[in-house]
This record gives sequence, structure tokens and C-alpha cells, in this order.
Amino acid sequence: MSQEAGVEERRRLRAGDRRELIARMIQTDGTVVVEELARSLEVTPSTIRRDLALLTEQGVIARTYGGAMSAGHTVEPTLGQRSGLAVAEKDRIGRWAAARVGPGDTVILDAGTTTGRLAHHLRARTDLTVITSGLTALRELAEADGVELITLAGTLRHVSQGFVGPLAELTLSRLTADKVFLGADGLDARRGICEASLQQTSLKEMMADRGKELYVLADSSKLGQSPFTAWAPLDRSWTLVTDSGATGDQLGPFRALPDVEVITV
Repeated sequence: MSQEAGVEERRRLRAGDRRELIARMIQTDGTVVVEELARSLEVTPSTIRRDLALLTEQGVIARTYGGAMSAGHTVEPTLGQRSGLAVAEKDRIGRWAAARVGPGDTVILDAGTTTGRLAHHLRARTDLTVITSGLTALRELAEADGVELITLAGTLRHVSQGFVGPLAELTLSRLTADKVFLGADGLDARRGICEASLQQTSLKEMMADRGKELYVLADSSKLGQSPFTAWAPLDRSWTLVTDSGATGDQLGPFRALPDVEVITV
């Protein structure tokens, strides 16, 4: 079959046939990426995300950052792998969050790529204190003379480039902040933030309690997802900041919560 004929065949795919093809591709290749699937099948990324959400509900696949993999085999992606996904969305979220930080504020930044973009947009600020557990934020702010930088140094998780453990928690226990910005591997309206390890969720839960205002920065690929088994509950008022690609079905459970404000950028 010629390439042109193959493209034409994919254009005629019904939704069910398209999802069956996606499942076969995942079984063959191990993983897929939303943007690549959208280009290959000539549909929108939103259509692919809906397909992946349905296949996940059916137990056929497991969602990952920006894509999916075979069910029952969720591997935590490295920070480098995550940095190439949803780049524009993460930058918009980070820029919006930076605009919420005022002169004289003390803020806590979680480890991760989205909070790293927030740190990037704080580099030119003055009269600001940043407390962080993430190497990405540290690199962004290391030469920012106007920012007092406090590190939650503990045990480094190489895969996520963030510090965790009792030493990080001990330092955090001595500090408070005006605003806290958390990232997430997955985010569920009922269960909270999903992460790959209990050390991560323990530190995030503690961070959430150390600030006057709490923001969770999560692009739309994270919403409703539970790729791992460790959870940090969100038992206080907080703000979800996500991208404009989030669907009504994704946002509905969060909007239904009485103490959650939802922002799309």
C-alpha cells in the first residue's frame, strides 16, 4: 500500500477502529506520544486524549506523560523525558503562576518541569525568597541575585531530580511560605496528587501545609490520571492551574469540589 493510500485509509477510520489501531500500536511499540499519534492519524490531540482516556478506563493501556503505554507496566519517566512534553502548556502555566508572586513573598517550589518553568519566570525578580526541593528550580535561580534561595537538601531522586526524605522534611518543618506551588505525576479530584514514591507524597503533603495559598500546577495530560500508587491528599482549599486543552470532563470533578478554584491558561 502506498503512503498516500495509507493516509487516506486512516482518514476514514471510525472512532472504534482508530482506538483499536492505537491499542495495537502501543502493544507493538510499547509507548506512544499524543502529538505523534495525532499527526499520524490526522486527528486533533484532544481526540487522541479522549481515545487514550477510554482505553485507560477499559484497562487496555496506562497513561503516561503526554502519551500512553501498555497496561500494567508504568515506568516513571526521567526529568529529561518529561521536559520535552507539553512544553508550551507548561510554560504558560509557569508564567501565570509567576504573575501571582508578589514583592516580598516567600514561595515553596516543588521539584518538576512545570515548577521549573515557574522558576524561570522568577529569575529577574527582586525581594523574593524561594524554597525548593528541585534541581531544575535551583539551576534556574542559581544566578538570580535578587532571589534568596533556600534548598530542601535531602536524598536526591535521580529520576525526578528532586530532594526527598527526612532531612528535606526537617528543613521544611522550620519554614513557612506565602504561596506553595506543587507539581504532579497525576491528579485526581478525590484522591489528590499521585506520585511514584511515598517519599515524594510525604514531602508534597508537608509542603501543602506550609503556605497560606496552595497551587497545583498540572498540564491537562495529568488530570484524572493515576500512573502510580502513592498519593498526597489535598485536604485544604487550593487552586488548580492547567492548560486550555483540558476538557470539560477532565475539569468537572475538580470544579465540583467546594474548596478548589480551577484556572485554565
